[in-house]
Amino acid sequence: MNNWNETNNELKKTFVFSSFKDAIDWMVKASVEIDKQNHHPTWTNEYNKVHVSFTTHDEGNTITHKDRELAQALDTIDVNEAL
Repeated sequence: MNNWNETNNELKKTFVFSSFKDAIDWMVKASVEIDKQNHHPTWTNEYNKVHVSFTTHDEGNTITHKDRELAQALDTIDVNEAL
């Protein structure tokens, strides 16, 4: 997992893209994997950045294998690949 930080029982990362459009395109692609794994992050978009954080609520708000698996999957999403 590249550049994920563990803080306050959350796994966090900020993805930085070349434009707002690329950030939104990545979020759309990421949403497919997020729904597939049925594990939904807290995320926000700020122009060319997407801030993502995970914690597993039904496991007492801790970081679990579900968080790590989805974080690893998000790291592999290429904004330039077609859906």
